Amino acid sequence: MVFVGLNSVAAMLQVEPVSHRTLKPIDLAIIGLYFAVIFGIGFYFSRKERTSEDYFLASRNIGWFAIGASLFVSNISTEHFIGLAGSGATSGLAPGHYEWLAVLILLLLGWVFVPFYLRSNVFTMPEFLERRFSRSCATYLASVSVIAYIFTKISVHLYAAAIVLERVVGWSPMTSAIILVIATGIYTIAGGLAAVIYTDLVQTLILLAGAFALTFIGLEKVGGFAGLRAAVPADYFHMIKPVSDSAYPWTGIFFGAPILGIWYWCTDQVIVQRVLSAKDEGHAKAGTIFAGFLKVLPVFLLVLPGLIAFALYPSLFHVVGGHVTNGDIAYPEMVVRLLPTGLVGLMIAALLAALMGAMSSVFNSASTMVTLDFYKKFSPGATERQLVTFGRIATGVMVVLGILWVPFIHLLSAQLWIYLQSVQAYISPPIAVCFIFGILWTRVNGQGAISSLLAGFVLGAARFIFEVLDKTRHYDSGAIRWLVDMNFLHYAIFMFAICTAVLIGVSLMYPAPDRKKIAGLTFATVDEKIDTTGMTVTPRLARETRTERMMNVAFTCVLVALVLGLWIHFR
Repeated sequence: MVFVGLNSVAAMLQVEPVSHRTLKPIDLAIIGLYFAVIFGIGFYFSRKERTSEDYFLASRNIGWFAIGASLFVSNISTEHFIGLAGSGATSGLAPGHYEWLAVLILLLLGWVFVPFYLRSNVFTMPEFLERRFSRSCATYLASVSVIAYIFTKISVHLYAAAIVLERVVGWSPMTSAIILVIATGIYTIAGGLAAVIYTDLVQTLILLAGAFALTFIGLEKVGGFAGLRAAVPADYFHMIKPVSDSAYPWTGIFFGAPILGIWYWCTDQVIVQRVLSAKDEGHAKAGTIFAGFLKVLPVFLLVLPGLIAFALYPSLFHVVGGHVTNGDIAYPEMVVRLLPTGLVGLMIAALLAALMGAMSSVFNSASTMVTLDFYKKFSPGATERQLVTFGRIATGVMVVLGILWVPFIHLLSAQLWIYLQSVQAYISPPIAVCFIFGILWTRVNGQGAISSLLAGFVLGAARFIFEVLDKTRHYDSGAIRWLVDMNFLHYAIFMFAICTAVLIGVSLMYPAPDRKKIAGLTFATVDEKIDTTGMTVTPRLARETRTERMMNVAFTCVLVALVLGLWIHFR
């Protein structure tokens, strides 16, 4: 998840840049080939999109392999290369908790949430909340999501990419950011979700190839795992940290992080839109399982290089009080110092793939919500052509907003960067509460849901505001200190508990929802016919076949065993 390694990435602005590499003709040729393939895919699909379902959900005809790859690259962006490696240099393998937890949450998406989403015939997550609860819940989620995409995801992707490209190859942050935003916008606007998913497939292969090359070369240089273990502190290979640990307390990791994970992986439009494009339920589920296998890799491809950099170049790292304070230099240093000509071009292509994959996902998902959750509500008679046109315009607006962010990238301070990221941690618990209880319990209703969402918004805003103000005017009040000093994962648990109480309490004060309204949207009503009043109904996707189910069960068991085994080994 994005908030891993915030302190490490935030320190970026405080460290002298490393000497960059001059790209050779072979490197430039590899980068040029990457852009040619990406644009080719985008324009191929630009000629095929016709209806809103074609444009926003890729005709609901995507297979498991492409879905899994798109889920992976939509999550991994440039800041992960910097943040995860930086956290690895600072804390060891512990940041990998978030990656392996994501594996289990992806399985939850596939086995628990996906069947409801596909059977309800929705295009967006706000639309699901509207059918389960009320229009006000949908408006809240759509508004919060679009605002968060603009002011956190787009800015963070650009910030990290501009900094790392300047360090590695000396490109101007402003120039490279503008070019990348425009390039990403072109194929996203032209081809819709199909273009995004199939470019994600190519970008996943490039990203993994570049990351594998750097990790392999680094491990060979340091003398393998044995040499690496001997060169770094022993606790770097122990992932389970005590409750008192400020960054990775085991209580926060195993009880707080899953709350944020459910929001991110199971209810966020950027992620879920990929599985909504599946050709059937079996492929949707298999896609989440494949993405789970891919999410095992970042610990070794992105976190481990941080440890390798610390082992190879200890003099480059500033250690204060036993803690590395400039871990963010790890990945750029590895690229600049270890990779030969040709592989530098491959790594730059991998970094561009990470950025453009994540950025295109944000552009496409935000435009989907703006079009279907706002424009279509105000213009219910809009034709399919008008919806697609407006979707392209909405994507273009997102691109323009991304460009408008570029001049302010250099003004982002270390602390502000952390604040922007923490917003996602503070908005997620109430959303997770509504989705979880929405499918588990028929008794919760729209009044309880909107009350829970607003209560969570107040709790998250209070923490955010006091955390910001505390940096300039230190508070002595015990209550405020408790609010500000609590580990954010523990605070997520607190928010989840309060929002759950509000949801249940308010729901019990009002009548239960009409059984016909929630038909097919909860476990208790899963086999009941969904009310299609006012809906645009498309042919129902096929359930997974017996063979598909057996394969999905088998690979799920293998994946769970693999993750549990890794946790036990690195405990």
